[in-house]
Amino acid sequence: METTSSTPSSVTPPWDVFPQKTLDSIDIAVLVLYFVFVLAVGLWSMWKTQRSTVKGYFLAGGQMVWWPVGASLFASNVGSGHFIGLAGSGAASGIAATAYEWNGMFCVLVLAWLFLPIYIAAGVTTMPEYLRKRFGGKRIQMFLAILYLFIYIFTKISVSRKKWKQSEFNSLWKQQARFPTVCCFSALLGGLAAVIYTDALQTLIMLIGAVTLMVFSFVEVGGLEGLQTKYFDAIPSTRKENSSCGLPREDAFHIFRDPVNSDLPWPGVLVGMTIPSLWYWCTDQVIVQRSLAAKNLSHAKGGSLMTSYLKILPLFMMVMPGMISRILFPDLVACADAEICRKICGNPSGCSDIAYPKLVIELLPVGLRGLMMSVMIAALMSSLTSIFNSASTIFTMDLWKHFRPRCSEWELMIVGRVFVLLLTVVSILWIPLVQAGQGGQLFIYIQSISSYLQPPVAMVFILGCFWKRANEKGAFWGLVIGLLLGVIRLVLDFIYPEPQCGETDLRPGVVKYMHYLYFSMVLAAISTLTVLVVSMLTEPPSEEMISRLTWFTRGDLPVKKDLAVSPSPDAAKGVCEAERPALQIDISIASENSSNDNKCTTNAKGNSKLMTAFLWLCGMERKQENAENAAPTKPEPLPVASLEEKPLVKHILNINLLLCVCAGLFLWAYFA
Repeated sequence: METTSSTPSSVTPPWDVFPQKTLDSIDIAVLVLYFVFVLAVGLWSMWKTQRSTVKGYFLAGGQMVWWPVGASLFASNVGSGHFIGLAGSGAASGIAATAYEWNGMFCVLVLAWLFLPIYIAAGVTTMPEYLRKRFGGKRIQMFLAILYLFIYIFTKISVSRKKWKQSEFNSLWKQQARFPTVCCFSALLGGLAAVIYTDALQTLIMLIGAVTLMVFSFVEVGGLEGLQTKYFDAIPSTRKENSSCGLPREDAFHIFRDPVNSDLPWPGVLVGMTIPSLWYWCTDQVIVQRSLAAKNLSHAKGGSLMTSYLKILPLFMMVMPGMISRILFPDLVACADAEICRKICGNPSGCSDIAYPKLVIELLPVGLRGLMMSVMIAALMSSLTSIFNSASTIFTMDLWKHFRPRCSEWELMIVGRVFVLLLTVVSILWIPLVQAGQGGQLFIYIQSISSYLQPPVAMVFILGCFWKRANEKGAFWGLVIGLLLGVIRLVLDFIYPEPQCGETDLRPGVVKYMHYLYFSMVLAAISTLTVLVVSMLTEPPSEEMISRLTWFTRGDLPVKKDLAVSPSPDAAKGVCEAERPALQIDISIASENSSNDNKCTTNAKGNSKLMTAFLWLCGMERKQENAENAAPTKPEPLPVASLEEKPLVKHILNINLLLCVCAGLFLWAYFA
């Protein structure tokens, strides 16, 4: 079982990667039990939380404690893309891809200690909304909202679904692929609270299953020493002679690699990788939205610490099992011939992404196989539900409200759900373009696109948060120029894909010689210089665009105003664009549309119990019950999230911060 290259089957190899076609009854029972637990948690969260308001649906009422926040952050980040993609990158090139995970250890802490106090003081729901408050106007908010949705579709949702499809080579996996859609649907009905609570359960399941497979894998190869010895002998039986195709990298067990000729050069790892990572952990709606759902800043910090500690595990739970899969199945996982790879997985560039599911099917006994299938489903569900909820938040609060500013709360809730369905269809259409990219390593595909689109956004957020002189014109042109250059490089990468092993590289020099991590550094520098120069040559921002919106002004007293001072002409029309206290999300137009609501109430009274159940399922039942009393009363102001922390709790969090940073530095130094 250790190697397939020694068998005569290399002449007519068995290309059926997953010969087992059906599940055993025990595996089916484990799967059913898993879905029962997930649905129970989802229904419980739907029952206990208030989903009938925008704040309750999109921010879980701001009442989450630290452990579900931390679990949700981890589950949202570690989706199926990690189990399939990280294991595939480990099988193809070694442990270097772990740098992305350990970089995130520090960036999630930067979110809690530096960025989140600013967001809480600003009282924002979405990241484009923060830029609107910080810089004024509407064009940056609209620009960023559309960009975020583009990134979610093309680097997250489609890749998650594609990675799931990559692992379902037969009816065994295809039968299970229908379940996430049902569970995602039920979780989305419950809003962010249901997503966070189910994520907590998914995290526990993922950890148990992944650690179990890790133990079986290391036992199979004789521990870490066996892995380090046998990995370099994991060579496919069919490969081109006198070439490096199919050979393991000599630096497979090093994170820091040659700065010129390696797949992940160490200067790019230290700097170019950090910039997109800061975007993801500190400005991405999926991540920040979970932190804003915490009860207070201390709980948000505790959740980030929990996530940071958990980020240590992917090397041992995902990357190294992928390397072990290459040792056990070199002809399949490490195939080096384009025609053979096409027969195995349909991708001539390589089949390293089958490494993890191959381990699950071959190593685990009955029962545990069902557990690991639950883990794979949990990973897909957690990532999709998180992205769906955050994408619908951006679309509803930043785009739909812009075009229909007098919309009712009922309309916003329906639009958010309908948009999820549209988002899923669009993301599926992108999948065929993903399959040909990045040598079969989909995790690297995600990171390369991130390096082209995210650095300008990251630098605008950083300058907006920590430089008071940055203004709207500087931020806008920094985004436009940076993203224009990024899109040009992205298009060039698709026009001139990386050649397969052994082929002549005819790509242009800017694509051939400039690694995407180095391009990330250049892009960040150009965007930063643009913001600095344009901001200094134009008028400074007004006081309203600085107060409580930067690190240095986060402690300013909130300005009490009936209406926001907004450059938008909509403010003069009485549109619901007023600035509100921190974390207050109130759609007061609902009372203005009371006539429509009263019609709904009248109809609801005469409707059947089926309609009542449907309204409860959609989170609208409280709105219907209170519609009669919704008349002329002013909306009750929501509490302002406090930046104050108890001294003892603050000291404990800071000590853990120091320990976590030291642990991360030790890991970097040990594996560098």
